[in-house]
Amino acid sequence: MSKLPQEHKFIDLSDYGRPVARIIADSLKNTRFTPIHVTIWFIISGLLAIYCILNGYFWLAAFFLIFKSILDAADGELARVKQKPSYTGRFLDSVADIILNAMFLLSIWYITEGSIWVCILAFLGLQLQGTLYNYYYVILRSKFNGDTTSRVFETTTPIALEGEKQLHVNILFKLYKLLYGTFDKSIYYLDRTAGIGKIFPKWLMTSISTFGLGFQLLIIAIMLVLGLKASILPFFLGYTIMVFVFIVIRKSFY
Repeated sequence: MSKLPQEHKFIDLSDYGRPVARIIADSLKNTRFTPIHVTIWFIISGLLAIYCILNGYFWLAAFFLIFKSILDAADGELARVKQKPSYTGRFLDSVADIILNAMFLLSIWYITEGSIWVCILAFLGLQLQGTLYNYYYVILRSKFNGDTTSRVFETTTPIALEGEKQLHVNILFKLYKLLYGTFDKSIYYLDRTAGIGKIFPKWLMTSISTFGLGFQLLIIAIMLVLGLKASILPFFLGYTIMVFVFIVIRKSFY
């Protein structure tokens, strides 16, 4: 089940793991495994990637980073094929992502002995990039009756869906707001009219999909195996300038 109708699909460079994710979801459809289980798997894969980075096993680190990205797509696919959307899963996924992202960059900072301030700024840039991509993508999905577990503005605690506990939703939503609230507000401040403008062209969404977490992890994986580990943090810090470039393009023409 796609998140967008066929006529509005774009080439999502961050979603390269979707075909394998669908195979995983289909294989688990009639089992007791839930999307939450798959989310736990991707957390484990991310932790294994961190272990490998710290110990210099960069090819293995690359494998686990990409595998984490695939599993990150598989939990949502499994929720769709089982027809069991979940706010618990949606917020657990996001909370796990941002914590792992911080740990990925800290592990790279540790082995390169670079500036901690570059690491912090690179993390802020990484998250700002991902937030812009998600902001535009969720706007598209909301316009075309997409997945309602993701909202353009996460301002109020959602009511738990069937099969999940309100307490879990409440706790995870508070964590989500704590970790993502500043990034969400920053992007909205920079482009508050995005939701009422014209439909974003496919080429623009494809370009912005380089901000997607899957593509970000792919860049880290490639740079690790190419021996460019010292350039990873400066790259993400520098690439943040494209946030403002893409917003200017969207405002100027669309």
